[in-house]
Amino acid sequence: MAQSTVAQVIISIIPIVGIFMGSVVVFFYLLWNHRRRILLIKAGQYNKPAFDLQSFSLLAGLLLSAVGLALTIFLSIVSGAGFGLLGGIIPLAVGAGLLCYYGIKRSDRAS
Repeated sequence: MAQSTVAQVIISIIPIVGIFMGSVVVFFYLLWNHRRRILLIKAGQYNKPAFDLQSFSLLAGLLLSAVGLALTIFLSIVSGAGFGLLGGIIPLAVGAGLLCYYGIKRSDRAS
């Protein structure tokens, strides 16, 4: 059974509208958050949020390594050795790099 052209147009427009609406939401969030910070700075009530780079690198490294390992195993089984395998090797390498950074910074803090 062939789809009508109207159905094909609607099916192709839905992702475009979704991406556009998501972009509008992100834009206004960033705009309003920026204005809020400017007003807090002018009022003298702004406190810079603390960011723990060491904990972030540990969490991101563990997550990326796990996802990269799973993707590498899955893609090697499905497609064998090829360029598609980079979809798993790249996050695995980034995760390993973040874990190495965490290990280096942790040893620097201990000494």
